[in-house]
Amino acid sequence: MLALIQTIVLAIDIYWWLIIASAIFSWLFAFNVINSRNQFVAMVGDFLFRVTEPALRPIRRLLPDLGGIDISPIILLLILFFIRQFIVLTIAPAVV
Repeated sequence: MLALIQTIVLAIDIYWWLIIASAIFSWLFAFNVINSRNQFVAMVGDFLFRVTEPALRPIRRLLPDLGGIDISPIILLLILFFIRQFIVLTIAPAVV
């Protein structure tokens, strides 16, 4: 059971970093820092979009329009933080 909890926490940590990478990639893309015509860059951007968009889309629907500022990654990171802390502090000690 402990191995399952550790695997879930690891998956949350990996998804955390994917969200951060997606946000940074979107900034670099928006300010034309990276070449969007490069095939590798396009593949990385498509991967990050496909991985993070299903979790970010419902949050974006609930948020009001903030004039081009997207805070949905921050809200998703906070949600993941609370889920991770709940697992680590309440579920994991009960298993050990």
